[in-house]
Amino acid sequence: MNSNHNSGDEIQRLIDLLAKLPGFGPRSGRRAALALIRKREILLEPLAKAMADVAQTVTECSVCGAIDTRDPCGICCDPARSGTALCVVEQAGDLWAMERAGAFKGRYHVLGGVLSALDGISPEDLRIPDLAARVRAEGVTEVILALNATIDGATTGHYIADALEGTGAALTTLAQGVPIGGELDYLDDGTITAAFRARKGF
Repeated sequence: MNSNHNSGDEIQRLIDLLAKLPGFGPRSGRRAALALIRKREILLEPLAKAMADVAQTVTECSVCGAIDTRDPCGICCDPARSGTALCVVEQAGDLWAMERAGAFKGRYHVLGGVLSALDGISPEDLRIPDLAARVRAEGVTEVILALNATIDGATTGHYIADALEGTGAALTTLAQGVPIGGELDYLDDGTITAAFRARKGF
């Protein structure tokens, strides 16, 4: 698309920025821009305001590392949340996924990634020392590892286990295996093996 012929520079800038979003490309960017412009009053203007508000107020929780508009975040401030269970996740998006499921009523700790020799991410780059300090200071009795089922996730889990040794907290991990509604024929070998090893009484 010729930025000077078909659309104004401002519109082209909007398209280019939208195209940089995860899951988007130039074509999706154009489609999204057109939808926003066509519904200017109900979509574009409220979106622009919401983005400006978030840009001004977004912060990282100094306690758990979650993304929120206040510090400490809403979860850390919630007195109804159990303080004895701490769920460790890689990124804020994982925390949002856990909250969407509504299965956990404790508090979280966002690492900010996983250990990765390939990407040069070392323990110093993650919030593992903060985790050990929190477990000791807050009287946490269970730390639940909700890390992605990857080699780097497993390596990070082992490192956390070493870091928490002597704290007295029990270390658990999410069960891995057959998803709800999953058919065995469609699952990969690793998932089937993990489900078989994690089998329980019927």
